[in-house]
Amino acid sequence: MLGLGAEEALVRVTPLVSAAEEEKVVAEIAKGLLEKLLTLLGVDGSVELENQPVVGQDMPVSVVLNIKGDDLGILIGRRGQTLAALQYMVRIMLGHQMKSWSPIIIDIEGYKRRRYQALQTFARNMAEHVKARGASFTLEPMPPYERRIIHMALADHPDVVTQSIGLGEARRVVIILKDEE
Repeated sequence: MLGLGAEEALVRVTPLVSAAEEEKVVAEIAKGLLEKLLTLLGVDGSVELENQPVVGQDMPVSVVLNIKGDDLGILIGRRGQTLAALQYMVRIMLGHQMKSWSPIIIDIEGYKRRRYQALQTFARNMAEHVKARGASFTLEPMPPYERRIIHMALADHPDVVTQSIGLGEARRVVIILKDEE
């Protein structure tokens, strides 16, 4: 009690499975779940495991599933909302089966990679527009992931700063000259 008369203990910990084996199991289960969802949705596409992470992800993601096929725009949806919902559903179902949360990314024909690059280019162009005009500019409403890309793209810009305004789905990014702030 209170450390009186206690002896030092030797604790030996042995993982049940290695991290690589667990990643492999997670990937196979997630791939199976996604394939089943595609079948139930009546969408003709194949699911492939990608080795490289999606750019712009700040969390460690070891499982990236890419859906390939023809006419998959229906799975992307307006501004990627359907894709985000599909990824969320697979994460929930995977967590239920694995009894733990596993970060996975679902992409469709490299859509997320292309969107990331397009948003970075757009942010830099808008920063130059704000600098040339001398007035701040408010972008259209964006989901959190896309707003974050804009903020990160302009974080080190010498002439502008960014700020998010609004609530919920109406939240948008404002690009402001550093002199105005």
